[in-house]
Amino acid sequence: MSNEQLLNDGLAQTTLHPLNLRVKSAAGVMLQMEDGQEVIDFISGIGVSSFGHGHPEITAALKRQIDLHLHVMVYGEMRQDSQDLAAARLRALLPSSLDAVYFVNSGAEAIDGALKLARRSTKRGKIIAVHGGYHGNTFGALSVSSNEARKVPFAPLLPEIEFIPWNNSEGLSAINDTVAAVVVETIQGDAGIRIPDVTWIQNLREACSRYGVMLILDEIQCGMGRSGRPFAFEHFGVIPDILCLGKALGGGLPMGAFVSNKKWMRQFATSPELSHITTFGGHPLPCASAAAALSILKALDFQKIEMFAQQFESRIGKHILVQEVRRIGAFIAIELCDADAVEFCVQHALNNGLLIYFFLSTPNSFRVAPPLTMDRSTWMKATDILCQTLDACAASRGMEE
Repeated sequence: MSNEQLLNDGLAQTTLHPLNLRVKSAAGVMLQMEDGQEVIDFISGIGVSSFGHGHPEITAALKRQIDLHLHVMVYGEMRQDSQDLAAARLRALLPSSLDAVYFVNSGAEAIDGALKLARRSTKRGKIIAVHGGYHGNTFGALSVSSNEARKVPFAPLLPEIEFIPWNNSEGLSAINDTVAAVVVETIQGDAGIRIPDVTWIQNLREACSRYGVMLILDEIQCGMGRSGRPFAFEHFGVIPDILCLGKALGGGLPMGAFVSNKKWMRQFATSPELSHITTFGGHPLPCASAAAALSILKALDFQKIEMFAQQFESRIGKHILVQEVRRIGAFIAIELCDADAVEFCVQHALNNGLLIYFFLSTPNSFRVAPPLTMDRSTWMKATDILCQTLDACAASRGMEE
């Protein structure tokens, strides 16, 4: 297939090297291709399908909502049961200070909304972000992401953005009473699953509190159970001022949210009215799906997921080709010796029925993020295929165990 086939068919493309697979259907943890190939989805659609494809609780909720109504009004003007239920279930899983939810259409929109809320609430302009961070591709989200090569073609972006080192307490000296917010992924995703020290996160929280700076935690990738707890900040003993969610929140539908305190969130309603507005945010279908996804999240057996992930890490981490495994829960990066090895492994695994995938900014690593509902036998089958893939890559380089 031509590397511009998507464009030739009238669809915008994101790369000259797409997978070029045509999906016929998806169920549970499996993807069915048009040519009959079955593929284990070992990345959950880049974190979106964390509860599998076509989960019966989610599809039942969607069917009920479709029979009731679709879009009826822009966000905030009419009460809708699916919004109420999704918000109630989300708030029930969060600390009491995070008691107001603003539903949007994506994680990047959640970041943009959080930045607006921080500037509105503090009446300050400066935003601090962190090296290695990735928050999305809208102008606001891109402005606080750190991959310069991806930003330069679209400059100038938002002003008054400063970057500090990741996981380095010396950089926290940049936080003072001129700063509106610090935005950081609780666990960095695109940087290759970088897990911070508890001390650093706690020092960051303390510095923000000292100067009245809003701490925005981005859990678009690492939230919703991915880290082994419902929300990643639970590992670190801190609570953000604003929590950003997306991907798995929608249960497979487009959905994002930023969650904060009522005293701050109510400011969007005045001076001026409609300070933040969205046509499709809080759409009844994604809200129905999210409510079901949150119910599934609450019922997850995290001990079992951790056991499967530990067994996976133990086998893969011993391979001669593997430089490092970085893992928390079922959020995993496998670092190899170079980008060519990653390219080989992604393609070889796919040819043998397993979907793993790249990171945008970490070429020597590939991602693993299986559905949190995956059973033991499928974890083992996926691990076997990946071991065979690593063996084949090592053999192609003349390496032996």
